[in-house]
Amino acid sequence: MLLIFSGLPGAGKSTIARALAHELGALWLRIDTIEHGISTSHAGRAISDLYDMGYCAAYALAEENLRLGRAVVGDSVNPLRITRDAWHRAAQRAGTAFVDIVVVCSDAAEHRRRVETRAAGFRLVTWQDVLDREYEAWDSDHILLDTAGRSIEESVAAAQAALRSHMPI
Repeated sequence: MLLIFSGLPGAGKSTIARALAHELGALWLRIDTIEHGISTSHAGRAISDLYDMGYCAAYALAEENLRLGRAVVGDSVNPLRITRDAWHRAAQRAGTAFVDIVVVCSDAAEHRRRVETRAAGFRLVTWQDVLDREYEAWDSDHILLDTAGRSIEESVAAAQAALRSHMPI
């Protein structure tokens, strides 16, 4: 199965995706990690090329691992329908089920605090980056997980419960 985690930076998607991947023994494909690896070996490329390469690499890795019978957890912002559809096609070509999990933080002050206090990572984003990010509305079936006011443990438990009610894992 392919679990596709989507959401803006700071919403909590990577924390939850990593925990579920560990619990399931699944492959965790984090776009930030892939893009960082590509950027260190392709310095000087346009940033849009980097994003395209990272997503395309993740789709291919997801499909190959799904064909091997491995569970895969995809972790990316997925701001556009085209990126969401590409994850779906990878699962469909591999003949496996997929579930979209959209992670949000409905408390703007908490979301901002998370963004502004994140530990140094590959590429830190600002709150303004989050506000300015193009993010198309969802028009397909998905689980909506709101992390506002929840601990990491509570958010992971909510994701597990939502997945159990959506499809057996």
